[in-house]
Amino acid sequence: VQLQASGGGLAQAGGSLRLSCAASGRAIAYYAMGWFRQAPGKEREFVASISWSGGPTDYADSVRGRFTVSKDNAEKTVYLQMNSLKPDDTAVYYCAQRHTRWSTTARRELEYDYWGQGTQVTVSS
Repeated sequence: VQLQASGGGLAQAGGSLRLSCAASGRAIAYYAMGWFRQAPGKEREFVASISWSGGPTDYADSVRGRFTVSKDNAEKTVYLQMNSLKPDDTAVYYCAQRHTRWSTTARRELEYDYWGQGTQVTVSS
């Protein structure tokens, strides 16, 4: 399984970006997916997760109401729409895939077996 994250870049506070995570080697239709981020000098943290069905989702309190996670099973791609960006959202963003079929959302890193390489998001004030 390979996950390729893209869509990062520079945005102004209040702006928007959409991250994509393209999967190869295994369909994402049966697996929950997650987004995490790591800011400079900080540990990696949970951002959002979506269940295998694309129905249930979960968000960190810091992004709830601003970010939306979705998945397109046919395209084998997961998205993270980020609106109302803040400087505190500056980080490297990683997508990840859970190992278990029919899996639901999860917040812990150890629940995910496959990780993308990360994409940098920088939000200026």
